[in-house]
Amino acid sequence: MRHPDPPASGFSPQERLAPGRWQGLFPQPCPLIGVVHLHPLPGSPGWQGDFEAVLAAACADARAYRDGGADGLIVENFGDVPFWRGAVPPETVAAMTRLATCVAAETALPLGINVLRNDALAALAIAQVSGARFLRVNVLSGATVTDQGVIEGQAAELLRRRRLLGAEAILILADVLVKHGAPLAPLGMAEAVADTLQRGGADGVIVSGAGTGQPTARPNLETAMAASLGAPVLIGSGATLALMRQLAPFCNGVIAGTALKQDGLISRPVDPGRVAALKQLLPQSPHWHPSP
Repeated sequence: MRHPDPPASGFSPQERLAPGRWQGLFPQPCPLIGVVHLHPLPGSPGWQGDFEAVLAAACADARAYRDGGADGLIVENFGDVPFWRGAVPPETVAAMTRLATCVAAETALPLGINVLRNDALAALAIAQVSGARFLRVNVLSGATVTDQGVIEGQAAELLRRRRLLGAEAILILADVLVKHGAPLAPLGMAEAVADTLQRGGADGVIVSGAGTGQPTARPNLETAMAASLGAPVLIGSGATLALMRQLAPFCNGVIAGTALKQDGLISRPVDPGRVAALKQLLPQSPHWHPSP
């Protein structure tokens, strides 16, 4: 028998999942959040030895997202493959803190942090120092089999650390049935969303396709929206123009990276024109309808 869901983060579920917490950060009906894919950082196998070049590329992408009309940004260490399963080394935390601080100064957009593959405690520390406003956590609840091995959720540690730091204003957006992974035990979308929000303490959930750039399935979004109790549900991958025409009405936000690069290639810089084109397909008001 499933036990009742306890309050998380010191709030009742109704208080914690109130739309006002999300809308205070993103007042738009469906914000577009661009991913700043960092080049390989010091200590990673692909590190090229020029930190200023990494910094310049990150800031250029941030400006391109801003100029195209994005509503927020996420900085993530995408170039650090292969990723650590859990805690990343100190040099990664130091590099990401400097980069996030510079990106935050480059634009006035709300900033998020994602430390791949799943170092949520480092992400929280980076956010607290850099002024970032939210985190993306790939595995907050449950256990997932990935190419890094089995990753276990760390909701208990993360929410306690957030309280200890007095950082409750930093929102936690957690993937459910995360891409590039499979749950260790069979789990449906509705149950995964409920566990992540009500027992894991997330402030919102992210639904993705099978991998980076892979489309998000509409049935999964609809199920997540029905199970979210009013918490935001975001698309986390495959945000192409064609897909957004179909899915924009079924989410509360879009996280996009690959589709917004020049020629849609993940290794290229961000294209402001692609950002603007995708932004136009997202709801701008409660009564918005996409152009044909």
